[in-house]
Amino acid sequence: MAMGNENMQQPNMGAASQGMSNPYQNLPPGEQAAAFQRDLEAARKRAEEHLDQAQRAQAELVNFRRRTDEDRLTQQKYSNGRLLTKLLPLADEIDLAISHAGGQESAWLEGFKLIQRKLSGLLDSEGVAKINAAGVMFNPVEHEALELTKTNEYPSGYVIKVVRSGYKLHDRVIQPAQVVVAQ
Repeated sequence: MAMGNENMQQPNMGAASQGMSNPYQNLPPGEQAAAFQRDLEAARKRAEEHLDQAQRAQAELVNFRRRTDEDRLTQQKYSNGRLLTKLLPLADEIDLAISHAGGQESAWLEGFKLIQRKLSGLLDSEGVAKINAAGVMFNPVEHEALELTKTNEYPSGYVIKVVRSGYKLHDRVIQPAQVVVAQ
């Protein structure tokens, strides 16, 4: 039984056998070298451009990751701000109730003081802090002026009285202090 050559593969004959021709083959040897050098320089330039593009894309990716990490951390840091803002009037009301109790000591008052300490501890642990307002220069970012009053006790522009406490969540004002300002 004779074997046919139908299943045998032809050896790879290079680019010329695959329909690609040498672009330098019709040039004299001196011009071939010059043309090859020009093409080599053009390829190097394209490679440098591609490297630059790749480095820029990599830097953009690093910056994007950094920004998204910062955004995520910021969102986590302030995510409970709405709930905490709703608790602030409760804290103010408890403070007011304790201040109106006078010097009377009772089980009810002790209970209110305990609730006040726990609520204050909760707010502190979440990054909420009272804004110092009494006796400081009026700051429109932190204070809301309800009234201007003439006085000799404070210089003009200073806070005389705090009507409602103000609060910050970390570095953001979540409730400005309502104040009376010296004129």
